[in-house]
Amino acid sequence: MNLDSPKVTVEKSQQYIFESLSEVKNFEKLMPDNIAKFEVTRDESFIFALKGMPEIKLKMKEKSPYNQLVLGAASDKLPFTLTGNIKELSENSSEVQLHFEGQFNAMMAMMVKGPITKFLETLAGNMHKL
Repeated sequence: MNLDSPKVTVEKSQQYIFESLSEVKNFEKLMPDNIAKFEVTRDESFIFALKGMPEIKLKMKEKSPYNQLVLGAASDKLPFTLTGNIKELSENSSEVQLHFEGQFNAMMAMMVKGPITKFLETLAGNMHKL
């Protein structure tokens, strides 16, 4: 299952966005209002939970300065990645798009598509908070 957030323009440099997203603690600023838990577990991993949903642990998998970061599920039960693509528009302006890729069976994909799509939209929409 592949899902993309809308592309958002952020009035920050590409390097600033990349470095902000490289620090996983900053993902708390991007989370939706219905967050029930957010905890940094190591330098490059964190656990979060939305109300009514199970906890998810993410860890930094790859970094390609200053264009892309890839976070992945720390558990093999629900294998997925969350990729942040950052494109420079000008010296102080960047375009950010999030890409979710998960390997789910058809039933699971049907159940999670809506909530994940909304989650991606929220994360992207909150990029200006960095």
